[in-house]
Amino acid sequence: MKTITLIGAPIEEGSGRRGAAMGPTALRIAGIDTVLAELGHTVHDEGDVRPLPARDLAHHPQANNLQMVGAFARALNDAVHDAARKGHVPIILGGDHALSMGSVSGMARHADDVGRPLFVLWLDAHADFNSPTTSPSGNMHGMPVAFFCGEAEFAPILASDRPLVDPKRVYQIGIRSVDAREREEIAEHGVNVYDMRTVDEMGMAHIMRQILDEVRAANGLLHVSLDVDFMDPEIAPGVGTTVPGGATFREAHLIMEMLCDSDLVSSLDVVELNPFLDDRGKSARILVELTASLFGRRILDRPTRSA
Repeated sequence: MKTITLIGAPIEEGSGRRGAAMGPTALRIAGIDTVLAELGHTVHDEGDVRPLPARDLAHHPQANNLQMVGAFARALNDAVHDAARKGHVPIILGGDHALSMGSVSGMARHADDVGRPLFVLWLDAHADFNSPTTSPSGNMHGMPVAFFCGEAEFAPILASDRPLVDPKRVYQIGIRSVDAREREEIAEHGVNVYDMRTVDEMGMAHIMRQILDEVRAANGLLHVSLDVDFMDPEIAPGVGTTVPGGATFREAHLIMEMLCDSDLVSSLDVVELNPFLDDRGKSARILVELTASLFGRRILDRPTRSA
């Protein structure tokens, strides 16, 4: 059994549209704390981080809402590092994917403290390896992977000497929407990308075994970042960046069950939930169920829900 710290990150400024700030509340209403406690874990809900804008960061024409996104990155960097230092498993409730600039950076600090490499499993329709010079929109929820890998050092958001994640230790599954220049950056830096064609050809279980074997062989810590749009929008519609052809319900649960069996996961992001676009809480409930699978719920434990 684990001690879990829930950290809400009601950030929507990275996405370019309103609604994701309601994500942490929706996940709590869907019972994420209750489900984890029922599985036997100790759960501490630290509430939401609500930083003031980082006024020391100059406005950037190709990094929208930099001051607010930067403030969240700083707050989450500290909150996640502090939770991990105590031996807790941080679960960050989002909020758009820009929050991973802070959450992954905080885990990279912890990994550096304990002398172990940090690996990142990125479950998403998008690679999020843009920077202000490559982003077509300037929306910072498309930049977190480049940022925590040290390839988006365009502003002093966090310390320049902070521990970084090796791009070759980033594994992305479910990718099906990548910008042309972003594709070049991914290839140049060696990010491991399993797009949906690869999933169809190789199978999810085979891909996961490869990834987990590499993390285990390196004695690594594993941060999982789960975007709602990893799944097909027919399954989870509550997201502002829908891309058809995503993971199925069973594929998503298989990943979580294999992660649970591995006991390698040290932290989790649950991001991009936009309750305003959801269907009666459907996406929030699915995210809670996936989190339950990651933390020990088995098929035979699942309740039957009436229609």
